[in-house]
Amino acid sequence: MIKKLFCMAITSAFMCGMFSTAFAAGGGDVVTSDPSKHFDLKGKLPSKFTIELQNGLRKSLPFEDKRDFEEAKRGFIAAPDYKHIMAEAGNVAWDMGSYEFLLKEGQIFDSINPSLQRQAILNMAYGLYEVLPGKIYQVRGYDLANISFIKSDTGWIIFDPLTAKETAAAALKFINQQLGERPVVAVVYSHSHADHFGGVRGVVDEADVKSGKVKIIAPEGFMHHAIAENVMAGNAMTRRMFFQYGVLLPRSPFGHVDQSIGKNTAAGNLGLIEPNTIIKKDFEEMTVDGVRMVFQNTPGTEAPAEMNTWFPDMKAFWAAENITGTIHNIYTLRGALVRDALEWSKQINIALYKFGQDAEVMFASHSWPRWGNERIQEVMRTQRDTYAHLNNQVLHLANQGVTINQVHNVYKLPDSLRNQWSAHSYHGSEEHNSRAVINRYLGYWDANPATLTPLSPEDSAPLYVEMMGGAKKIMNKGKELYDQGKYLHATEILNKLVYAEPKNQGAKDLLADVYEQIGYQKESPSVRNSFLAAAYELRHGMPSGASPKASGPDMIRGMSTALWLDFMGVRLDTSKAEDKHFIINFITPDNGEKYLVELSNSTLTNIEGIQSPKADLTITMNRSELNDVMMGKTSFDDKIKEGKAKLKGNSKPYDELKNMLTTFTMVFELLPGTLPDAAAAPAKVNPFKQDTPADSSGG
Repeated sequence: MIKKLFCMAITSAFMCGMFSTAFAAGGGDVVTSDPSKHFDLKGKLPSKFTIELQNGLRKSLPFEDKRDFEEAKRGFIAAPDYKHIMAEAGNVAWDMGSYEFLLKEGQIFDSINPSLQRQAILNMAYGLYEVLPGKIYQVRGYDLANISFIKSDTGWIIFDPLTAKETAAAALKFINQQLGERPVVAVVYSHSHADHFGGVRGVVDEADVKSGKVKIIAPEGFMHHAIAENVMAGNAMTRRMFFQYGVLLPRSPFGHVDQSIGKNTAAGNLGLIEPNTIIKKDFEEMTVDGVRMVFQNTPGTEAPAEMNTWFPDMKAFWAAENITGTIHNIYTLRGALVRDALEWSKQINIALYKFGQDAEVMFASHSWPRWGNERIQEVMRTQRDTYAHLNNQVLHLANQGVTINQVHNVYKLPDSLRNQWSAHSYHGSEEHNSRAVINRYLGYWDANPATLTPLSPEDSAPLYVEMMGGAKKIMNKGKELYDQGKYLHATEILNKLVYAEPKNQGAKDLLADVYEQIGYQKESPSVRNSFLAAAYELRHGMPSGASPKASGPDMIRGMSTALWLDFMGVRLDTSKAEDKHFIINFITPDNGEKYLVELSNSTLTNIEGIQSPKADLTITMNRSELNDVMMGKTSFDDKIKEGKAKLKGNSKPYDELKNMLTTFTMVFELLPGTLPDAAAAPAKVNPFKQDTPADSSGG
């Protein structure tokens, strides 16, 4: 079962900024378990301390405010008679039914933070909803994101066609069954994360886009960021995504319950059709098939390329993923560049005063709409203020000496925000977002020289264990702290022991018990999943024997040659490049590109538009042929044999480069002692194949 889960994990990776290693091509079994029992024989039930904390939250949080539930149900038209959507590959692409344990009326799960349980229930909306009578509709619960339909004069304008071709096609079919068949006349990509474009081939034909019959509209920078945002560290991001998205966790009150902006990510065919209309100005008005729209570019917010949309004739505001049912990540736990909380707040403020004064409905790519101008302004102000407060108050603390290693224990939202549900951090968390703000402005160092060039944890841990009197004393103290509900204290010493003695299963099991209780207590699914997934790997080790299959022709075609060459530099095994030097002229005639690639000082660099008259080798190959190599359909050597790649000069640099490139795998530990003793030997690989990262959701 775990191997199957490992195979399906990659398809959960391609969302809100998460671009890791492989595209949604595989899939696997959706795993659920009896909600009344823990799925893991080593798993523990919530402790009395966890139950006490959950009960306190049930009394202190504003559960009497039911407006979100009313809004989430409003406009419901119909739900399909199926809960599964199958992928073309034969796996289950989507399974809404696996979360139905959340819908049992009156059920309280002490293994789920009450605020998170509330959010998880809100995200169970499934089916077709009317947002604005006769004009705007959404299909929700078919993927991590919503797919929105604007009724134009002759057809549909689709906003954000989900992650997978199969789920997007199912949503289009369902709305047409309910409201009558209409052609798709335009698609809008609100931003550069894959749950907002990956299903485009399920709703339009690329030939219609190329002919201009169908518009695909996107913000400036979309294509670059859709491909490039996370390529360079993609393999590491994918491995870390196993924690943030909890993809190995069964859907259970003791495992995966929600992903804050939706239930999960569809495991189907992810595609990309290049936009034929780009929004370049801060504000740009356009009429498409009778629908007047004003686009607001909001770079540097939830995505590096993102835009809101105002429908002036409908008094409707589309908030993309800038305003949803949660405060988002400023730092995404699977890894990403830190976002700008202040800029995010400012862009919401611009929208509030430019569009929010007149808006009567606000809808978005996740969560549920808000109706009525007073309510819309309330939510916009709440999220504007939450992002600004996070930025400003963290820096207020930093300017008084609070460090990155302290701020998460000091920073708190004011009660006026804490008592508003739209200020709660489900996708992000106050703990890791507050640290992110300091990291953005001051970096990772806390200005204590002891932490500037520290020993690696595996090197320092044995000293701590020795000074604490050995494993037995640490285990006894760790158990004592666990029994007292002092979980973070227990983590401090047990983590040292596990690093010092990675084969000590008793220590790993006890640390897993501690992590599990912390996970149960957390409001943010990203944080919850990280602790629960870590507990699982400590108990059972990292899954082995299978790895995600990389495929994604649309993404490969969209990747620039420069990015491919840049990532080749990342893949270079510098130990094999010592004392070697060469220059290669690389030419792709069909797109007119020329690059100079140079190896020197064990470093591979490239520059576009330059050729060297003293190059050791010139390689000429059409980019269309290179795509086949990058996708793994064939090898570079085969292209040479077929005459489709031509080498002029000394071929030695080519042969050397092939042997210097590392093919990354996810067979590495995130936690000590979790790697199988006999990791599978790497298979023979195509060194020039590009394992293009698959993004994740909501990242």
